[in-house]
Amino acid sequence: MRRIILIARQEFLATVSSRGFIIGLVFMPAIVAIGVLASPRLFDLRTSRIVGDVAIVDSTGRMASELRAALDPREIASRRMDDSPQTLARSRGGPRSVSENGEHGVGATMALDPLPELHLVELPTTVGLTDQKAWLNTAPAPPGRRRLALIVMHPDAVMPADGKSAYGAYDLYVPVDLDARAGSEIQRSIRAALITARIRARALEKEAIDAIVRVPRVRSIALTKENEARAPGSANVMLPFAFGSLLFIGIVTGGQSLLTSTIEDKSSRVLEVLLSAVSPVELMAGKLLGQMGVSLAALGLYVGLGVAMLRSVALFSLFNAWLIVCLVVFFVITYLVFGSLMMTIGCAVNEAREAQWLMMPIMMLLLLCYGLSVPISRDPNSVLSTVASFVPPVNTFAMLLRMSTLTPPPWWQICLSIAIGIGSVGIALWFTAKIFRIGLLMHGKPPNFSTLIRWARAA
Repeated sequence: MRRIILIARQEFLATVSSRGFIIGLVFMPAIVAIGVLASPRLFDLRTSRIVGDVAIVDSTGRMASELRAALDPREIASRRMDDSPQTLARSRGGPRSVSENGEHGVGATMALDPLPELHLVELPTTVGLTDQKAWLNTAPAPPGRRRLALIVMHPDAVMPADGKSAYGAYDLYVPVDLDARAGSEIQRSIRAALITARIRARALEKEAIDAIVRVPRVRSIALTKENEARAPGSANVMLPFAFGSLLFIGIVTGGQSLLTSTIEDKSSRVLEVLLSAVSPVELMAGKLLGQMGVSLAALGLYVGLGVAMLRSVALFSLFNAWLIVCLVVFFVITYLVFGSLMMTIGCAVNEAREAQWLMMPIMMLLLLCYGLSVPISRDPNSVLSTVASFVPPVNTFAMLLRMSTLTPPPWWQICLSIAIGIGSVGIALWFTAKIFRIGLLMHGKPPNFSTLIRWARAA
């Protein structure tokens, strides 16, 4: 046991002290931090204010005044506040006016932009469409402003034609290089003005109609057998994917390091020297434990960053702290299974390129485990989810995903899944130990799967 610990310690220190490990360990957090800090400066749209002219050819005689009011900066600010997700969150589903377009994504994107300065220009209806388009493309614009849009209202846009119930619409002409924010703001203003004009044309009270259609959006309440609680939000839904990603990334990166380390030691004949002092099983166990310690250190860093982020946004109460303990337990089980299989491939080949085709089934199996995140998170108590929780090596992924949902499985299923996982670890280590005794000193043509099975039988 002492020699196993010495080998594991040396493997751990050799890996964590390398520049590649340090760079790889901090790469992802650094990218996230840089993105958080730099994105407001790189994508700051507040520095570019929209200023320009919007022309209207109003054959209805009622739209120009309503559109001028809708383009007023105060009206634009009011619409943005109505469409802002922050406002909806504060009001827990605030009222919506009939003049809103429901484009919450647009409102969220433009909520932080400076209010545009849009000037309405009325063009005579007696001018032909060709001359009206010329205003947009060739007419000189005032200093500091540009032509943004030309709106041609249909005669029946405000009141339907005689004998018809359907309203008309309008034609919108814009430059080819129009800012998408300006186009969206103009469209929303036209819609708000058009609805208001139609209401006034019917001699109706807009305030009364707004009060009729105003239905507050409330937060649903989830009922359990014991009590009631707020229904899950998007953060709860993303929790299983976060745990599945941590398990997947940790196994892939740690297993690749173990595979590469084994191949390098074999090709440099270092293993031949080590085998003169320790047994193959001790060498295998030491390397496996050492690289697992490296993966646990990286996993601890990412989990710590995730917990710190949840605490900073007051979302730490979304999950049970026991999930972190279960994550470590299932990670150790999964790593020992897949890590031992990758070590088997590493000791059987001579070069990294020879291991690629042998690694394909293992990577497909890992992708299958990660692919279960979607069906299991949607229905954690389905037949598929329950069966997958007891089929190694998929069971660790499936059970961890089920535990991170709002309807976790009973404890007896968790304990049974852990017991099955421990049994699969024993089988994987037994198989790897058999191959390790033969493959370490083997050189030449890389074996196939049938050869590996023959080695396991012969050892």
